[in-house]
Amino acid sequence: MLPLLRRLAERRWKSAELVGSLSDEFGLTPEERTRRYESGPQPVMTKATYWGLHYLKRAGLATQIRLGEHEASETGRALLANPPERITQAFLAQRYPSFRASRAKTIIAVAGGSQTNRDDQLSVATPSEMADTTPDDAITAAVAAIEAKLRDDLLARLLTASPDFFERVVVDLLLAMGYGSDAADAGQTLGRGGDGGVDGVIREDRLGLDVIYIQAKRYAAERAIGPDALRSFSGALDEKGARKGVFITTSRFTGEAERYAAQHQTKRIVLLDGEQLAKLMIANGVGMREDRTIVLKRLDLDYFEPDTLA
Repeated sequence: MLPLLRRLAERRWKSAELVGSLSDEFGLTPEERTRRYESGPQPVMTKATYWGLHYLKRAGLATQIRLGEHEASETGRALLANPPERITQAFLAQRYPSFRASRAKTIIAVAGGSQTNRDDQLSVATPSEMADTTPDDAITAAVAAIEAKLRDDLLARLLTASPDFFERVVVDLLLAMGYGSDAADAGQTLGRGGDGGVDGVIREDRLGLDVIYIQAKRYAAERAIGPDALRSFSGALDEKGARKGVFITTSRFTGEAERYAAQHQTKRIVLLDGEQLAKLMIANGVGMREDRTIVLKRLDLDYFEPDTLA
């Protein structure tokens, strides 16, 4: 926010101009300028600039001349005469009562609190709300934390399931990812003991001319899959004249196992460890159901002023 305030003290700026100017100052690459949050269409730099403007205005350091156009206030210019090393939300909360008041109202509104329980709400909510991050960053971090726990819970559940069920899971996953034909028997588990070291098959065409063979190992995280298991799987593929195999585990692969799979030239063996397995199951909805949908909206400045970037 300090570089942003310095820009605002130079002249009046449109929001979009500030994004470009600050991107130049920070020396952002084209990829960094366009990097986006998973939860929304706007680039991270755009969001950060707009939230910085919002916070500076709440503290009285910046003013909005008209929609989408801003400049530093007299209070902001006075701060720049003896600036801090950084301007953070904690700094604004400590120094400017107007910022504290605006944040308090936001916290109470989000918590559903009232004036009577204001003190209790603030004592709990203020520390996290005053963290040096934008709400978009907080949403992204919260989603990441929720999904990390979901992955852990998913792997724990798979470890308690039967081997037959786990084989069905990995076949369902590959079908959900788009592998296999549209035939009813495109994916098949081979039951206990497998078929010569193979636990399942995916037929990529109706005649079964192109087949993916699957090996599924349901191990705890500390039990890593080594190259011997891959050699055995590779031998099973050789016996069937197969060119494609997927080795899936709830555990992990050793470096030697990964190198063994990478060195094969006559056949392709793809490795999926527990973390990758959980991520793919979540992404493809295997064993998942939707919990809730949250829609975030933003002001459409094009509606109010067509030449202004929303």
